[in-house]
Amino acid sequence: MPSTRDLDRAHVFHSWSAQGALDPLVIDRAEGSTVWDEAGRRYLDFSSQLVNVNIGHQHPRVVAGIVEQARAMATMAPQHAVRVRGEAAARVLERAGDGFAKVFFTNGGADANENAIRMARLRTGRHKVLSTYRSYHGNTGAAIVATGDWRRMPNEYATGHAHFFGPFAYRSEFWSSSVAEEGERALHHLERVIVSEGPGTIAAILLETVPGTAGVLVPPPGYLAGVRALCDRHGILLILDEVMAGFGRTGEWFAFHAEGVVPDLVTFAKGVNSGYVPVGGVLVSPGVLAAFDERVFPGGLTYSGHPLAMGSIVASIDAMADEGVVEHAAAIGREALGPGLAALAARHAAVGEVRGRGVFWALDLVADPATREPLGAPAVARLKGELLDRGLLPLTADNRLHVVPPCVITEAEVSEGLAIIDAALAAVAG
Repeated sequence: MPSTRDLDRAHVFHSWSAQGALDPLVIDRAEGSTVWDEAGRRYLDFSSQLVNVNIGHQHPRVVAGIVEQARAMATMAPQHAVRVRGEAAARVLERAGDGFAKVFFTNGGADANENAIRMARLRTGRHKVLSTYRSYHGNTGAAIVATGDWRRMPNEYATGHAHFFGPFAYRSEFWSSSVAEEGERALHHLERVIVSEGPGTIAAILLETVPGTAGVLVPPPGYLAGVRALCDRHGILLILDEVMAGFGRTGEWFAFHAEGVVPDLVTFAKGVNSGYVPVGGVLVSPGVLAAFDERVFPGGLTYSGHPLAMGSIVASIDAMADEGVVEHAAAIGREALGPGLAALAARHAAVGEVRGRGVFWALDLVADPATREPLGAPAVARLKGELLDRGLLPLTADNRLHVVPPCVITEAEVSEGLAIIDAALAAVAG
């Protein structure tokens, strides 16, 4: 019988990878914040896989929700009314708060952004979408062109997209000397882009509330409120991408709750059910919804609102609410992860900046703390190897170590993980 690795290498085509040299870690089982490889070796999951396993691995209530739904009704087309679909939508809307009327379900975050863009274009009659260079919105037609990073460049087939720089005080594009100044100058820059592109051509501004893959870039106070004001002034819709930031990741049900803004459309996926079944969605405001009262919405998916995904959403949101998972994520970030990472930065010159909140953090790694030159790829690769060797499953991107454990991580597990990171950083420095 072939091994798991041999089966994978013989038959599976991996994403974002050159296929020839791959050597994937073989995972045999998982529970809570921990995974085990096929040799039985334990790893703390400080990646939450792809920053999506918010409720942890194999949560019994979510597994039970999927099993119970499979027994009752395994699948049903989206044109029919199914109780579990309505229950899932009601729960998402309840957690989103005032300002939203309905949920359009998708298969994941990329097609959530795809459909939000479609709604905005149809609602406004305009074609352009503005988004930041430091962003990732998914790997489908419009979503990947809305993305700002390198993955956009081989995939630029959609039209009607323009990019701008969002705030990032540590590596400012605006020569800012403070976080407040960074926010002000970033808003001025955005306004100039809006005017230069032509306000009457712009359907939407699409932003990750807290850009995740780009480095957990928590916006300066007032920045998102300023973007909301610019949108209102020019008749532009505001789409907030909460695919990564939502459902507890920042210590809030939705990250925009901390920002004092209500967007026109919100996209979500990942944490809504921790990826137990593929699912995503768009929260639709009454103003956008009204455009489709008499007009047909020209979009749909065979698996929109799939019953198994809906059962997992209901079970996940109920479990998170009953067990105080979101409140726990906020507390563990405030009392353990944040202070612990700050202490690491004080000990290691390679940690240029610590950013984040809740269970959503990144270490900006530098070769020179004075010049802020990013740590090179060989050193980051070595750090990743040191972390794996010590029993921590990491997430690295460019010159950053993202610290993004499940929302259910315990204080003891945080201490263990931070000690591993401490030792790995020392080994790489040595």
